[in-house]
Amino acid sequence: MELLFPAVSSSSSQIFATPKFKLPIVSLFHHFHPSNSLLLNGSIPSPSSLAFTSVRPLRNPTFSASQHLKTHRRKPPKLIQDSAQRLNYKFRIRALGKDSDGPSRNIDNNVTLVILSSVVTVVLAVANRVFYKLALVPMKEYPFFLAQLTTFGYVAIYFFILYTRYKAGIVTDEMIGLPKSRFMIIGFLEALGVVSGMYSGAMLPGPAIPMLSQTFLVWQLAFSTLLLGRSYSLNKIIGCFLVAAGVIFAVMSGSDNGQMLSGIGLIWPSLMIVSSAFQAGASIIKESVFLDARSHLKGRSLDIFVVNSFGSGFQALFVFLLLPFLSNLKGIPFSQLPSYLKSGAGCLLNAGSTGSGCEGAPLLPLLYVFVNICFNISVLHLVKISSAVVSSLAAMSSVPISICILSLALPYLPEGVSLSPFFHVGSIILVMGLILYNIPQPLNERSNIE
Repeated sequence: MELLFPAVSSSSSQIFATPKFKLPIVSLFHHFHPSNSLLLNGSIPSPSSLAFTSVRPLRNPTFSASQHLKTHRRKPPKLIQDSAQRLNYKFRIRALGKDSDGPSRNIDNNVTLVILSSVVTVVLAVANRVFYKLALVPMKEYPFFLAQLTTFGYVAIYFFILYTRYKAGIVTDEMIGLPKSRFMIIGFLEALGVVSGMYSGAMLPGPAIPMLSQTFLVWQLAFSTLLLGRSYSLNKIIGCFLVAAGVIFAVMSGSDNGQMLSGIGLIWPSLMIVSSAFQAGASIIKESVFLDARSHLKGRSLDIFVVNSFGSGFQALFVFLLLPFLSNLKGIPFSQLPSYLKSGAGCLLNAGSTGSGCEGAPLLPLLYVFVNICFNISVLHLVKISSAVVSSLAAMSSVPISICILSLALPYLPEGVSLSPFFHVGSIILVMGLILYNIPQPLNERSNIE
């Protein structure tokens, strides 16, 4: 909307009066305000006419024709000063409508993107868990081979994608030239998480592993506060703990809670908790990489495949150095590791006599590898546009859904499983935690989503 106002010419800036009988004069523009004048007559006076006339108080009125009334000009507002430099006054009033660009629209777009990305992450997390279970049907004798395939295979896949994006101009030299020290720390922490998790997982009962792994979210909250300086409101903290508690109740389905950790030393549950701390620290450092890259890249966003490629590369390097130790943890002597890997590759390809009992390969393992890559990309994208805590909440919310789907009759898993009341209670607690975490905060409160 645009309103144009014509110029108003001004007369002299000083008023002289020579009345025979002097009386106080009241200025017409006393207490003038541009908006009031605009509403009254639709025109804007000139700067020179904005004079506030002051008259000395006279104790006794006198007849005098020689005295002059002095007037003092107050400095006009800056808006009128700038307009006075033009030949004509042109007031342009623009209304900010719904279609106008502004901070509110950017915030709404960011929230919408985070919600959509969270939904995609949940769907891929569910598919990742389901296909992992299906992939273990043909590869039940070779889970260590499947783990190493994903670790070293992803390095080649990620760097191939990074190379194609670099050739397309999406990834720049500045992105490639970022310091690699943080990527090395990420790979080292993730490798330590794999080793400690595998070592403790070999000594713990199955249901205890996902229960203790929920401390991952608690570690993320602590590291996000210490390393990134974030502060979380009480409802977000309580919501995170409710989500973790809901997952614990869900995975306790069908287990004997009282006897689950009986006869197991304190060191193994503690080591599993430490494993979650390593993984949580790696995710927080990834988030810091995205935040700090904006200053190095002059505001440009860092491509997620740079983080994925170099992080996975250093992780594979440290896992390779620890491979003799890892193979012994899984009951495979290092001298027998080459023959084990060869048999695992034969089962993956479902070739020859080795393929007996490997029905479903290579389709199911390859589906799992593909979905797992998509899931890792989705999680890192969600970390980039929101935070590591939000991505963890999305991944955790997939646990009850995955349990529910895996309880049904599936191809290669025809037998169904009945769910205990713990599962339903845990699902309700988890949903309550997600709702509490996402309760909108007042506008004057600083958002935790970057």
